Amino acid sequence: MKRFFLAILTALLAAPSFAQFSSGGFDLSKENLYYGVRIGMTSASLSGDGLDSDSKVGMTLAGILGLRVSQSTPLFLESGLYYTERGAKNVGYNNLEIPLLIKYGFKASDQIAVLPFIGPYFAQAISGKTKIDGVKVGTFDEKKWMGLNRFNMGFKIGCGAEYNKLYLELGYQFGVNNVSKADELDGIHSNAFFANFGVNF
Repeated sequence: MKRFFLAILTALLAAPSFAQFSSGGFDLSKENLYYGVRIGMTSASLSGDGLDSDSKVGMTLAGILGLRVSQSTPLFLESGLYYTERGAKNVGYNNLEIPLLIKYGFKASDQIAVLPFIGPYFAQAISGKTKIDGVKVGTFDEKKWMGLNRFNMGFKIGCGAEYNKLYLELGYQFGVNNVSKADELDGIHSNAFFANFGVNF
């Protein structure tokens, strides 16, 4: 959590500089290609098959790239590489995640664009620790407990807003594949609420 709050503080201190050097707003009629950085937090949980876990708060860091896919409408395709901390209470793991999002832009004012989005994501866990009876074990170690699968996929849905190149988004992502290795648990899914802040160039 200390790392998360330090990263948020750094982003907030840098925000005025981003705004100062921007072009004055996000123009939906002219944007064809953009890229940016994101920092944020997730409230993640595991659910399904009779399991209803308490949530776990984690951090998100990402670099993104967006491309306009229609000349007649402000329709964008956005992807990127995300580092996310996921899991549930006492169950933790770190993902590398690639989303593939469709965004549609609306002008809320001369300088504010609103961009709802939806699309799939694909994630691969790279590390993790889980606490069992006060002892930490590997999250993916099926010899010591039920274990989780490293691969996860699902869908993200949410809405972003851009002002003067600064960007804020809120959303939810829900897993569609079973992340449990235990035979008796056949439908455990990884879900998360997320809030990200960043800047687009």
